Amino acid sequence: MRVGVPKEIKNHEYRVGLTPGAVREYVAHGHEVLVQAGAGLGIAASDDVYRAAGAEIVDTAEEVFARAQMIVKVKEPQPSEWVQLRDEQILFTYLHLAPDPEQAKGLMASGVTAVAYETVTDARGQLPLLAPMSEVAGRLSIEAAGHALKAPNGGRGVLLGGVPGVQPGRVVVLGGGVVGTHAARMAVGLGAEVTIIDRSIPRLRELDDMFAGRVRTRVSTLESIEQEIAEADAVIGAVLIPGASAPKLVTRPMLAHMKPRAVLVDVAIDQGGCFETSHATTHAEPTYEVDGVIHYCVANMPGAVPLTSSHALNNATLPYGLALADMGYVACEENPGLMEGLNVRGGKIVNKVVADALA
Repeated sequence: MRVGVPKEIKNHEYRVGLTPGAVREYVAHGHEVLVQAGAGLGIAASDDVYRAAGAEIVDTAEEVFARAQMIVKVKEPQPSEWVQLRDEQILFTYLHLAPDPEQAKGLMASGVTAVAYETVTDARGQLPLLAPMSEVAGRLSIEAAGHALKAPNGGRGVLLGGVPGVQPGRVVVLGGGVVGTHAARMAVGLGAEVTIIDRSIPRLRELDDMFAGRVRTRVSTLESIEQEIAEADAVIGAVLIPGASAPKLVTRPMLAHMKPRAVLVDVAIDQGGCFETSHATTHAEPTYEVDGVIHYCVANMPGAVPLTSSHALNNATLPYGLALADMGYVACEENPGLMEGLNVRGGKIVNKVVADALA
C-alpha cells in the first residue's frame, strides 16, 4: 500500500504522523511511504533522515493526498484537507468527531474510510492509542496551570508547590483516568494539595492506594464538585466518555464561587470540553477569562512537546497502522478493537457512540 504523511497544519501543531523509525517498519512490510517535505522538522527529523528510512519526499500535501491510499496523521483533518480525501482511501488519525459536526459531514461526503485513534480499543477495553497523548496532556496540564496562575499571566500569583511556611496551591482533578492520574502525579510531585474527583468508587480506591494517601479522593456529585472548586487554585478537567461529547461538570454559575483568577484547564476540550464556559484555544493564545476565572483550553496540548509526543504516539499506533496497510479495511473486520476505531465508512458514521453524539 502507498502510505502518505502530510505535514500537520493545525495551529502550532509540530507532531508528525510517522516518525522515521515507523517509516522503516512500513517499508520493511513492503509498503511505499510518501512524506511531505518538512513534515518531520518539529521532531528534528530532516527530509534526508526520512529518505534514509526509505520514504519518498514530495513537495506538497496535495501530492500526498492525491497519491496515497492511506493517510496517517496526528490531528483531525482541517477543511482544506478533508476535501482532498476520497473513496477507497483510509484515514488513520485522531478525529474527535462528537463536537465537530462539520468535520463529520466533510468526511462522510469524501467517502473515506476513517479510523480514529481515540476510539480504538484493546483486549481489556482500554484506549491504547489515546493513552500516550493522555499521559502527555495530563502532565502538561499542571505545567499549564502553574504558568497561568502567575500574576503576569493574569493568574492568582500562587506557586503550586508553595514554600516552607506558606500553604501550597490546591489542585482539583475532575476524572481519575489516565489524564487525571498523570495530572495528579505531577501536582503531587510539585508539592501541591491535590483532590481527585471521580464517579467510580473502585477507581478512587485504586488511586488512594497508588498515591499512598498523598491525595484526597471524593465521589463525583454536584455538591462535591461545587465544594472543591470553590477552594481550588487550579481545576483540571480530565473526564472522558469514549467517542462522546464530554459532560459539562462545571457550569457558569459555579464560577462565581471560585477564587478570583483561579485557573481551569480543560483537557477534555477535544471532546467539547467539560466546563460550560470552555471553547477551544491555541498555543498562540492559550487562555481567556470568564467571570474572573482564567480558562486554558488548548485543543492540541501534546503538540507543544512534539518530540516526546510523536514517538510516544507512534509506539502505540504502529501495530494498528501496519495492520491497516497490510490488509486494508479487512484489518477492522479481523480485529474487534480496530473496528471500534472505525468512525466513518461509505459516507456514514458507523461508530454508534459517535453517531449518537452527533444526532
